[in-house]
Amino acid sequence: MGVKRKAAAAILVLLLCLGSLWLQGGLDYHWDSCLKGYNQVNKPPLQNQPHQLSNSSEADETQGPPVLALCPGQNFQVSVLVSHLLVARAYTSDVLLQPYLSSWDELVKFMESLGPMVSLISKEIETKTAIIRQLALLSEKGPEEEFVPDMHSGNSENSQTAVKKSAGYSQDTGAYHSVRSMIWTELNRGIVDFHHQTDSGCRTLLRLHRALLWLKLFLQKLAETPTAGRLRSPSDLCREAYQNTLSHHHTWFVRRAAELAFIALPERGFFFRLVCVQNQEELSVVLTRVVNAIGEIYDRTQKALEENGMLDLP
Repeated sequence: MGVKRKAAAAILVLLLCLGSLWLQGGLDYHWDSCLKGYNQVNKPPLQNQPHQLSNSSEADETQGPPVLALCPGQNFQVSVLVSHLLVARAYTSDVLLQPYLSSWDELVKFMESLGPMVSLISKEIETKTAIIRQLALLSEKGPEEEFVPDMHSGNSENSQTAVKKSAGYSQDTGAYHSVRSMIWTELNRGIVDFHHQTDSGCRTLLRLHRALLWLKLFLQKLAETPTAGRLRSPSDLCREAYQNTLSHHHTWFVRRAAELAFIALPERGFFFRLVCVQNQEELSVVLTRVVNAIGEIYDRTQKALEENGMLDLP
């Protein structure tokens, strides 16, 4: 009996460590952070309400598909996530930071809904988004910044107009109003260190960027409808997505802890209820919308980081 208790305690410590080490790409947090407690919030029961696209005669090829409707009784709202992702697109190659971080707020709710083990990972993501928000707040309180134009836009005046039309998310003159303006600002201020770990916005964004690819691939796999054979379990799909993405940046210890966490993932029926659909075909439609929106933001961020040599910041 004592051996079983020790084994259970060891597994618990491993899973607790996962939350703080998940986005770091190594054991660069103090070990005492692994022992932080967490509170599991009781969520309201899921309501099996059909998920429908809102009726709109204005939806056409130029305006895109109709907006997803809200899902009653849910904390995570897939329609809210997609809305933030769409608003985050700025100019032709940039990403607005405020709606980008709001997208992560909704993705955190998604991860928390998957159970306490995965919600440990979401706590670390919340820490990362808080760092960027704090940097943006401090920047606003500092000396007034001149407008930072989009490096790939042919007309900076049009770029400013585009930001002003972005649902009121951000001022168009802030140093941290977009991914490219943040990179430009931190490079010019000497905040980014290419050899040592810092809490720069660029390094923090890179960690979020890597996690976004993992979630994108997981949702993409979850949306697949095989022509023959049984659907694979979400646990297997999440593990496979992790092995193809985040695992490349993690130590052996973190990889083992991650696989333990994925074992506890809910079955596929849970995801039907989570986004208010009835079957795999409907789930595929909804998640494909999400994956496409995430993909656009991921590609733009990837390009900005790559152009500035920031894909391997320590």
